[in-house]
Amino acid sequence: MALPEADPDLRRWFIGWLERFASYVREVDFAAARPLWDPDVIVFGTYQDVVQGREAAIARQWRNVWPQTADFRFDLGQTRVLAATGGDVAVVIAPWSSTGFSKDGTPFPRPGRATLVFAERGSGWRVVHSHMSLERGVPQESFAGRPVKSD
Repeated sequence: MALPEADPDLRRWFIGWLERFASYVREVDFAAARPLWDPDVIVFGTYQDVVQGREAAIARQWRNVWPQTADFRFDLGQTRVLAATGGDVAVVIAPWSSTGFSKDGTPFPRPGRATLVFAERGSGWRVVHSHMSLERGVPQESFAGRPVKSD
């Protein structure tokens, strides 16, 4: 049985969402990214154990990663969008890349992968679960120290 791939219009919408979110990560713009995520989102990943709540995710995951890395992008060509026609839940599976920095400032490739679960809430699609993790063998720590654009 084939997986329920999203129709082309819905896929385009989610690809646009990924591009927009990635731009906020690159800009370290927490305020702009905040409305894209459900207030009760559940997240976990390489850096963080299971955390519930958007503000907790921002405080315990985003703030510890976004300012310390650069060049975040999803690999849109490898992204899968799964959604049944007429459904109110979608799953996006996307590899991503970024640049990490060692303590001496030397950059290194920092690739990973994401699974994002979206729910349509009447006011639009919002992330209700996120699992973002680094590829095996990639150093977890990065030391860019970039400024936050907005909280």
